[in-house]
Amino acid sequence: MRTLQVDDEALGDKPDLSASTSDGPSHARIASWLLDRIASGRIRADDKLPPEEELAASLGVSRMTLRQALGSLEGRGYIERRRGRSGGNFVREPKIEVDLSGLPGFTELMRRANVRAGARIVRAGIVPATTEVAAALELGRQRDVIEVVRVRSARRVPLALEETYLPAHLFPGFLERSLTGSLYALMRQHYDLSPHHAKEWLEPEISTPEHAELLEVEAGSALMLVTRQASTAAGQPVEFAYDRYRPDRTRISIDTTTD
Repeated sequence: MRTLQVDDEALGDKPDLSASTSDGPSHARIASWLLDRIASGRIRADDKLPPEEELAASLGVSRMTLRQALGSLEGRGYIERRRGRSGGNFVREPKIEVDLSGLPGFTELMRRANVRAGARIVRAGIVPATTEVAAALELGRQRDVIEVVRVRSARRVPLALEETYLPAHLFPGFLERSLTGSLYALMRQHYDLSPHHAKEWLEPEISTPEHAELLEVEAGSALMLVTRQASTAAGQPVEFAYDRYRPDRTRISIDTTTD
């Protein structure tokens, strides 16, 4: 851990906060400046920022303005405020962006974030479809599905718990293939049945003891549950999934447009 000083090289040149500029309010420009230093690696995870009084004075702003900037970064997961004698503002490991637009899949999401995706298989097999799974995949009664449950990680830290169901009759031999990479790639390359359209539901969920242990969080911690029903371009349902994300390590986004 480093304790930064206001004249530390890691902070670099201070932002221009003069009234003549039109780049938004001062607190937004301060937040942008700090975020740029964090993204570039000049300010690293676990670094302690200078005391608020000193940093505000060096920037020529009030402590309230600085606190607005720090608060916005805290809300986005880049800064952690700690109280007490050894407290202060500490830089956190940046959250990984999980952009659900376009059905990228976890492996592709991590590639975009320039981190290597990891996968640990919890269980994989053929199981009877539950009522909800059967309805989502438009299966008849007593139809079997492929169940694949994996812990997905990045930087050796668990980020998500994926619980995926595929119609067993559409994917013969699927369980004999390597399941530590992209399931979508397997569906596309070997079966020509990759998802093209999906409907997803996002809702908070309290972790069960089992899910908490797998994701290495405390039981009862909040998770973000993404339930997904995916179909091919022809409208054939091919996937139903429950993806549970750690909100302390990920940030979910969706890109939308208007007609």
